[in-house]
Amino acid sequence: MNIFVAKLNFDTQESDLQDAFEAYGSVDSVKIITDKFTGKSKGFGFVEMPDDEEGRAAIAGLNDQEFDDRTIVVKKAEPRENRSGGGGGGYNRGGGGGYNSRY
Repeated sequence: MNIFVAKLNFDTQESDLQDAFEAYGSVDSVKIITDKFTGKSKGFGFVEMPDDEEGRAAIAGLNDQEFDDRTIVVKKAEPRENRSGGGGGGYNRGGGGGYNSRY
């Protein structure tokens, strides 16, 4: 089960998160997402647990609990294609004003 963890303390390390989840069962991987330019934590990450029952127990046990001086959010991660919202922005959104707007 892939688990989303949000509102992490920016100083939380992957090993800290792994230790917390291992209290509920086996952990395959832990990844805290970092900014690609600064390398600093973005305050969220993912934990992969091979056993769904252990994953559900970890979600129930850790969601809305204090961890590293922050109240974290823990829930089952949604596959990328199933996430809603987001998007927009970027180039070529219309409205003129581009480099070739006078031609």
